[in-house]
Amino acid sequence: MSTALSYESRTLPDRAEAEYASRRMQLLRRRPYQAAVPPALATAEFPFSPALLAEVDDATQELVRFDAERAYFVAPFSAILLRTESASSSQIEQLTAGPRAIAEAVIGERTEGNARLIVSNVHAMEAALALAGDISNASIIAMHTALLGEASPQTTGRFREEQVWIGGQLPQTAGFVPPHHERVPAAMDDLIAFARRTDLPPLAQAAIAHAQFETIHPFPDGNGRTGRALLHSMLRHSGVLRQLAVPVSAGLLTEIERYFDALTQFRTGDHEPIVQVFAEASLTGVANAHRLARDIEDAQASWQDRLSGVRADSVARKLAQISIEFPVLNTATAARLSGSSRPAVASGLDVLVERGILARGGSAKRNRTWINVDVLDALTAFAERAGRRRRG
Repeated sequence: MSTALSYESRTLPDRAEAEYASRRMQLLRRRPYQAAVPPALATAEFPFSPALLAEVDDATQELVRFDAERAYFVAPFSAILLRTESASSSQIEQLTAGPRAIAEAVIGERTEGNARLIVSNVHAMEAALALAGDISNASIIAMHTALLGEASPQTTGRFREEQVWIGGQLPQTAGFVPPHHERVPAAMDDLIAFARRTDLPPLAQAAIAHAQFETIHPFPDGNGRTGRALLHSMLRHSGVLRQLAVPVSAGLLTEIERYFDALTQFRTGDHEPIVQVFAEASLTGVANAHRLARDIEDAQASWQDRLSGVRADSVARKLAQISIEFPVLNTATAARLSGSSRPAVASGLDVLVERGILARGGSAKRNRTWINVDVLDALTAFAERAGRRRRG
């Protein structure tokens, strides 16, 4: 079966504001444009080459192994991986922020800028995993609402109701024109039916579903991040990942042009490149996540030495553990998470500063914060290893 798109001729509706454009633009706007018509996938066959199936199997085994091996570390590490995956997914869309800024946004010390948008992407990922048992149009809309409900509520709660295009001022000059909005509901119904199939390798199926989602482009904005959240929902739904969210987007970042090229190839009828890209990205993401886990474990071991003589049930030790998941803390967050009084928290934070585990810092709101430099350094190193690279 070919995933090649067909196209149909459409025209833009008349709008009063178009009267204020140049005559050339007015004439261009009246001309028909070609909108994509995606093929149905629900009952289609997808042949894969033996070499690709072997690589998909290798990547799937690594995902399963990583999920199992890090089970003991799930409590803080799950949240860390969600944030790293959300940061990488956002970076693909040119939304960047450093680990400290993201950590500040998590506890409300930053309320604007890219860091806040990345935290919204974390919420979309959380929704994707929570709704993994029910992959449906409603759950996808819920993921999108978690992503943009705060920043752009007028675009959430439903699929788009107008034509969109990628690149260019008008669809007549765009690089790609997704399906007309009248086709979106049926196309999404078909995608959901495809996502529920049980006769395809889960990782390959998730990659193809992602590519089809990006082709349909069912929302006015946030399609890339929502589509990558959908991929994680499908990996959780299939049982490949049961506890963690592996930073696949960090793997995509290493060769971002291949990812975009593979989406284009999918639309011209070749489904293998997008599967190949996600298999390789999974392996790269797992390797990077293993390194991140080791860096944090090494930091934890050094803290144990520095906390020699401090009671095992002390507030200081509780806060040291909490600072893995929350490498920037303020008093309110530390008290809430530790279940301790503010005086006890203040004392515990002082101990951690004295032992060199936390450092005092400011914040965007100029409130007092404490930072775990070791964890932030580990997250920065992770981001640098994932760093967006271009083929040279």
